[in-house]
Order: sequence, then structure tokens, then C-alpha cells
Amino acid sequence: MSIRPSGPDPTAEPQSAVASQRIAAELRESILAGRIPPGTRLYQEEIAERLGASRLPVREALRILEAEGLTESQANRGARVPLRSLHEVEVLYRMRERLEPLALNESLAHLPDPTIDRLTEIQEQIEASDDVADFITLDREFHLLTYSGCPIDTLLATVVTLWNSTQYYRRAFMMYRGQGERWIINAEHRLLLDAIRRRDRVDTERFVAGHIRRTRLELVRHPELFAPPAP
Repeated sequence: MSIRPSGPDPTAEPQSAVASQRIAAELRESILAGRIPPGTRLYQEEIAERLGASRLPVREALRILEAEGLTESQANRGARVPLRSLHEVEVLYRMRERLEPLALNESLAHLPDPTIDRLTEIQEQIEASDDVADFITLDREFHLLTYSGCPIDTLLATVVTLWNSTQYYRRAFMMYRGQGERWIINAEHRLLLDAIRRRDRVDTERFVAGHIRRTRLELVRHPELFAPPAP
């Protein structure tokens, strides 16, 4: 006859952690894809029911996403996807202008040749597709891959959080402008790729900073993109 040990089930925490990561992954993908837009409230009970989970892993998933810049907590009002003003997005872009050149500088020496080859493949896919959703996905992959060699975890995590915080507005801008921006983006990407292949720290920093700055200046010319969604 076996006796069940007293105390908490040692498998409960790992199972809850797995569930939290699964829920966070599903919500993250929906937020980044724009299916859950800024201002949307995220109710734990509703998410738990929809995803077949208890409230505990949902609560932890929302904490994970908050640390990534994808959700925020409001006192007595729960969680929501942040609704950012034009000025706030402009400041976030200014932060990107300063931090991403540094991240790329730190990453450059650690990028293996196969990774640079992959960057070229991604850019070829960008140029071959007219779909804005494809562009947003590939553009994010392209830039974050350039920073993937950065050995400073805090810097890399901050860059990813800034990307998360501004992606919805970048998507809205690309949807608004359509193909009008693509030739400029492709030219900037090609310049950046060439500098990365040459391992040129000065040019890579200059090109990526200019790339981000141009997008920021274009964004602030369209305040209508930052209007709150209709109730």
C-alpha cells in the first residue's frame, strides 16, 4: 500500500508554467499580428474559458506579456493592450534610434556567416512579396536577427520590448502607405546588409539609426494613426 505524500504536488508548478507559456504565446501572436488592437481589455475569465485553462496560468501569462511591453495592468481595471499616444510612440522610436545601433554594434562580431546568409534570404522574401502582413513578419525577423549576436541580455531584451511596444503602429503605417514605402525600405535594408557583411561598425550603426529615424519622422506626420479605436 502506497501513501500519497503530503504537501503540494511537485508536478503542479511545471504544468502551470507550461500552460502560462502556451497562453502567453497565443496572446503574443495575436497582439503582434494586430488581431488584438491597442486599448483592448484582457479579461482573465474570458481568456481562461476560450483557451481551456484556469485563471492562474492566465494571470502569469499576462505578467509575462507585461514584461515584454505587450500588455499593461491598471489598478482595479485589469489588463489591456497599451494604447499609446503619438508622442509616446515618437519617444519609443527615439529610444530605438539610440539603442538598436548599440545592440547591432555588440552583435556584429558574433553573427556567423550562415546568419548573414539568412538575412539575405529574408530580404529576398521581403522583396518578392506584396503582402503587408508578410512584410511586417519578415521585417521583424530581419531586424531582430541582426541583433541576435548581442551578448548583453538586458540590451537585447530592451530592444525586443521596444519593438513590441511600437509594432502595431508600424503595421498601421504600412497598411496606410501600402507599397509607397517599400522601395525605400528595401534600399535601406540592402545598405544595412552590405555593411553587416563588411562587419563595418560605423556604417551599420549609421544605417540602422537612419532607417529608424526616417520611419519615426513619417509616423509623426500621420496623427490619425494614433486616434483611439471606436468604442
